Amino acid sequence: MKYAVTAAEMKQYEANTIERTGIPAMVLMEHAAWAVAGVINDAVKPGDREKQKVLILAGMGNNGADGLALARMLSEDGYHVEVWMVGNPEKATGQWLLQNRILTGYPVEFGGKPRREEYTIIVDALFGIGLTREIEGEYADAIAFCNSKKAWKIAVDIPSGLHADTGKILGCAFEADVTVTFGFIKRGMAVLPGPGCAGKVILDPIGISERNFYGQEPGMFLYDEPLSELLPKRDPGGNKGTFGKVLLIAGSKNMAGAAVLAAKAAYRAGAGMVKVLTVPENRKILQVAVPEALLGTYEELPEAMEWADVAGIGPGLGCGGDAVKILKAVLEDGLKPLLLDADAMNLLAKDETLKELLCRCTRAGRQVILTPHVGELSRLTGYAAFQLKQDLNRYAMEYAQETGTVVAAKDFCTFVCREGKPVFLSRSGNCGMATAGSGDVLAGCILGIWAQSIKMWDAFRAACVGVYAHAKAGDRAAQDLGVYACMAGDIAERICGLKEGEY
Repeated sequence: MKYAVTAAEMKQYEANTIERTGIPAMVLMEHAAWAVAGVINDAVKPGDREKQKVLILAGMGNNGADGLALARMLSEDGYHVEVWMVGNPEKATGQWLLQNRILTGYPVEFGGKPRREEYTIIVDALFGIGLTREIEGEYADAIAFCNSKKAWKIAVDIPSGLHADTGKILGCAFEADVTVTFGFIKRGMAVLPGPGCAGKVILDPIGISERNFYGQEPGMFLYDEPLSELLPKRDPGGNKGTFGKVLLIAGSKNMAGAAVLAAKAAYRAGAGMVKVLTVPENRKILQVAVPEALLGTYEELPEAMEWADVAGIGPGLGCGGDAVKILKAVLEDGLKPLLLDADAMNLLAKDETLKELLCRCTRAGRQVILTPHVGELSRLTGYAAFQLKQDLNRYAMEYAQETGTVVAAKDFCTFVCREGKPVFLSRSGNCGMATAGSGDVLAGCILGIWAQSIKMWDAFRAACVGVYAHAKAGDRAAQDLGVYACMAGDIAERICGLKEGEY
């Protein structure tokens, strides 16, 4: 597990490292510069270093001081290094002044503008994580100059111009091929449009670790370990009952596909048994497409709810009068763990009494997961989709708090939110997953994982691992087929499809 931190969190952890752990700021700065130098040296053969023309864009803050330390190290390794100083030297930080004094004895060129038209390597050390204002004037001109060049571009800690918390571009931003970030990943590099500026992100702790939290854990985390390490452990002596029973309430006349995809995904995620309740017209289709599934009609709902370990409702359900009655009955049915997807959320958005039922059952202790995409969350909350996209994490958390649910809000990044928990951020996945039925596959995937872990995990953890498994399956499908050719069924077939050494 890794953490994605805000600027304020990162500053606190750095301060804790210096003031409470006792590692001097100068040591951290040296480690940061060595981390960037190491990335460059790994890419450039020793015999080619003298041929490199390196431009380091340095501001007057501590990020610029990192750049000055880097200039010294690269010059020692034989690179031709030039530092372009941007800003008012009278506002330089103490660390910057110290690094500048050290650098005077090294063969590094200095100037208030670039001396060449072309460079092979450009390093951005202009602004750090504290930037919150729009970039303009000489700073914007410097970034534009760098972006116009064909050099290999590296950002120190964060691309200048990128808001560290939101990923918003503050007027303009350095367009890096690689970002070497320190301590922990910054949230703004994980959410759009941040990844487009950050390029490949390389994390180096430089001496700042979880031991420096001192009880102040970050508010967001992500997974980076192999999926096999996160999945519920399988009992070698288990049986189909051991691995959980999923009830899927899905489908309407001429809408069988969503139920098929969700049922397949639940099985691929490891569920021992899956029962699908649907309209009679869908039975033959489901028997052929998912012969492993048990089948029933909506009239069997009470008995099926009693049978299941977890239940999911919504894929292809429709929004007619029968669907309202079915959802109402499901919400009124005790404390059975429940996932609401697709049309179940559309019905919830339309009917305040259904929302009241939802809140009543979560207050009574029922665990409920919602899986809205931005459009569905817009209908649930009343906020416009463009507004939600600007801070999806915050709005999803607000709705989770309001309803007492786990909300897995789906977009370029998926955020899994629950009151009192750090937010899970999924950065895996790809644009090939933006295809009809992908959400149905996610619903089935979460249900399958939840069913087999019901005695060990809460809804939040099941949703986090389910989202991650779904994204990994999408990446596998894109790897096998390409992003243009991906279909939801391709993702479903690859759910938890692990081979030795993969994921």
